[in-house]
Amino acid sequence: MPVHVDAEVIATRRAGAYRVLSLAAPGVADGFRPGMFVAVTVGTGSLGRRSLWIHRVRESGTHGACLDVVVEPRGQGGTWLAGRRLGDRVPLTGPLGRPFALPREPVACLLVGEGVAAASLFTLAERLRERACPVTMLVAADDEAHLVSTLEARRLARAVTVATADGSVGTRGSAEGVLGAVLTSSGAQVTYAAGSPALLRAVAEAARVRELSAQVALAPPMPCGTGLCGACLVPVQDSVGAAHWVRACVEGPAMRADRVRWDAAPQAGGAPWPH
Repeated sequence: MPVHVDAEVIATRRAGAYRVLSLAAPGVADGFRPGMFVAVTVGTGSLGRRSLWIHRVRESGTHGACLDVVVEPRGQGGTWLAGRRLGDRVPLTGPLGRPFALPREPVACLLVGEGVAAASLFTLAERLRERACPVTMLVAADDEAHLVSTLEARRLARAVTVATADGSVGTRGSAEGVLGAVLTSSGAQVTYAAGSPALLRAVAEAARVRELSAQVALAPPMPCGTGLCGACLVPVQDSVGAAHWVRACVEGPAMRADRVRWDAAPQAGGAPWPH
């Protein structure tokens, strides 16, 4: 059950091009499962809300369970959030959305994360390890500064592949470019992905061809985060192939990749889903 609280910023640090905010948000961590998010009110009310992946849940001796969120200081709202200081308070609702489904048996899993969306995969990696699932991670970004927690990825996964568009670290190129090779070397039977629509579509297609299970974390603009505004509609198909629309913030954001009608989805990251 989501709760609404005035979350207190108890720590803030720079992480490459991002800011990581640690938030004391009583009650929010209680219902959290990997893949869920929070909706944060930005500014003085004129900037609306932003949906942020929950990156980590940490125990604090003073505040109890606290949340880490990764903020990209881009645009008016992101810049405002990244500028929060110790003791600042931000109205926050969460946890929201449907989480990733976890395998019932220990199976090899590949986690594919791109840019700031990769923040959603780290608690997932922890839960999979707790279930004795061998975890491989593929993390990608435009450059080294926009990679999320690669050192933490190496702690959580048995193998990590890094790709950057400019070649500043790891393999030069995109996650899509190395996806096939990593899928093969990982022996993964289940794949999870978070990133641009183009990456999610590539993961869905690779999983389909290999007859693997795949789940994706959808991230169209979610201004309210509660299903009221209807701005995050995603084209899907049901079990008999009938097309319809769902709200990513309520029926997602984690969803089976084969449910999404990728032919009706955008081809590049950052673009809103058509509706």
